[in-house]
Amino acid sequence: MTVDDRFSRDFQEMRADRPVGARNEIVTGPVSDWATDFSHTEAEWAADPYAIQDELRERCPIARTERFGGGWLPTRYEDVASIAYDTERFSSRAIIMGNFRPPPELAPIGGSPPISSDPPFHHHARKLLLPAFTKNAVARREAATRAFCHSLIDALEGADVVDAAHDYAQHIPMRVIADMLGFPPEDGPRFRAFIEGVLEGVNLPPDERLARMDNLFDYLLAQIHDHVENPRDDLTTYLINVEFGGQKLQSSHVAGTMALLLIAGIDTTWSAIGASLWHLAKTPADRERLVADPGLLPTAMEELLRAYAPVTMARLVKEDMSWNGVDMKADDWILLSFPAANRDPAQFDRAGEVVIDREVNRHAAFGLGIHRCVGSHLARMELRVALEVWLERVPDFSLADPAAVTWASGQVRGPRTLPLRIG
Repeated sequence: MTVDDRFSRDFQEMRADRPVGARNEIVTGPVSDWATDFSHTEAEWAADPYAIQDELRERCPIARTERFGGGWLPTRYEDVASIAYDTERFSSRAIIMGNFRPPPELAPIGGSPPISSDPPFHHHARKLLLPAFTKNAVARREAATRAFCHSLIDALEGADVVDAAHDYAQHIPMRVIADMLGFPPEDGPRFRAFIEGVLEGVNLPPDERLARMDNLFDYLLAQIHDHVENPRDDLTTYLINVEFGGQKLQSSHVAGTMALLLIAGIDTTWSAIGASLWHLAKTPADRERLVADPGLLPTAMEELLRAYAPVTMARLVKEDMSWNGVDMKADDWILLSFPAANRDPAQFDRAGEVVIDREVNRHAAFGLGIHRCVGSHLARMELRVALEVWLERVPDFSLADPAAVTWASGQVRGPRTLPLRIG
């Protein structure tokens, strides 16, 4: 049997035998009380989660909801960190809180290793990816990333108002991840559809969500076929050929990791770039300071990551237990809001302010514990280069219409439309 035949057969078996997990009713609509009925999918949360999280931290630091089959939302840094580091009582087999849960038999691998993996499997799955994301490996991509950023701004020349999210921020990680995986760069619009289907469609009926996942995995299978027929020096070919415990990776492992890199690798950085540009557009003092002193950008970038951390991750409770004064049930969701942790005044001085010269800044924007983002060096490079090029080429910009800015709903938050006036 050829490698190509193995992947085709295994993908068919994955779909035929796919466990669907526990299905819950779709729950949308206005929140009655954020302490007892929270929902990260509502427009109010997408527009401004910080006021909600700050109020909860004071009144009810571990909020509860019956939506999505039941879940919890800790808002203090200490609680978020405690859960993130506790792999004995909390499982990562499901990282997207929605209306159905992947079944327990998916552990310890999960659907998108290593982010969905539990120990001890997680350690080995993560180790496979580390060579592609070292500082040296990332540095080799910087020149191409910078040139691409310049080309994007070249295309905006002459416009008085531009959508910095749609026409700039989203394209940068799309190109970088496509190059890493060896995917056609012109497939960027398809990547956006995959992201919206996986991360922003959590309230869709489970069958529809699975259909959207099938579209993603059909694409990945086509890319695997192409890489089997035409091997090259990229991450996809590496995953197809690498051995784990003396054997090639399972097809589900290869495809799940590719899906993780494609979805998370794009949306998180796209959101961070967009949120940073949004802040600088509405805060001329910070923008002017960075234009005058580009050397401050690395420090400012960390503060922007802290203040506008895009990522919230989910866990599942393994067994019934009492935890920090609340009674958790097996398979309850835990929504780990790293944005809430980053604005905890018990952890950060002036936590609700953006202080672009903050020197001590141990933020949690890239997560905490064993699942801390394996691509953090890559994300930092993309964010830094994107901001350096923008500030060099477009030093004077402001929000064209603050009310026209829209934000993604769900667990990765960033601007989806960001109209900026140039000059």
